[in-house]
Amino acid sequence: MHPIVLPSLKKFFVLSVSFLLATELLSAQAGKGDPTLTEFYSPVPKIVTPGKTDAEPPSDAIVLFDGKNLDLWRAEGPDTSKAAGWKVHDHIMTVDKKAKGILTRQKFVDYQLHAEFRIPENITGSGQARGNSGIFLACISDSGADVGYELQVLDNYNNTTYVNGQVGSIYKQSVPLANPSRKPGEWQNYEVIWTAPRFKADGSLDAAARVTVFLNGVLVQNNYTLKGLTQYIGQPYYKSHGAAPIKLQAHGDPSEPISFRNIWLRPL
Repeated sequence: MHPIVLPSLKKFFVLSVSFLLATELLSAQAGKGDPTLTEFYSPVPKIVTPGKTDAEPPSDAIVLFDGKNLDLWRAEGPDTSKAAGWKVHDHIMTVDKKAKGILTRQKFVDYQLHAEFRIPENITGSGQARGNSGIFLACISDSGADVGYELQVLDNYNNTTYVNGQVGSIYKQSVPLANPSRKPGEWQNYEVIWTAPRFKADGSLDAAARVTVFLNGVLVQNNYTLKGLTQYIGQPYYKSHGAAPIKLQAHGDPSEPISFRNIWLRPL
């Protein structure tokens, strides 16, 4: 054996033993720690009884529409006592475009929302004039105008339009991550997590609004940070506001009116 090899082997052996000893020491020290130092027992999460299906409201939900009446909704406009004018039939409500949009009587900040909608099977028109509606996640005007943050409702099953205006978009802001539209005549569902914007005492923006949206079980908005209020023309901007109602839009296009059912909300 060459004489230079022996010192090399000895050095390798010493390093190996040192490494093993250091590993054992670290393991022994870790074992001496107290695991309870990283365990928490409060606050205890509240018990919520889920619905029999994911579409049914859990025990802590506010059921905004159960198919019976529109008592928890009102007509858009300055008269907050005016009843919602949409048609309730067969456990669903159908948009009445002449009666315009409807708003929840209650105001909300952050929430989880479930809403189901159906484009009529006999839908006509194309582009934006085909089953157009919208869910305003916070409507901040009593004037009857569409002032708020709109999650678009539209028939985009074999119907194209500008991509930041199709179903699943935050209208004119965020393109949906996918287009999981079902055929007209089939029920579709939105699952929404809404975090409202926060404003400082002087009215300036403190934290922008964020939204996560699933359409028919497919993620279409992933914690998107909104740029401000929905604008049909021009750029979005923020205007100071607090808790706000949710609005369902009665769009003025000439296509057949769409329907909604099973709308519930969990304040967060």
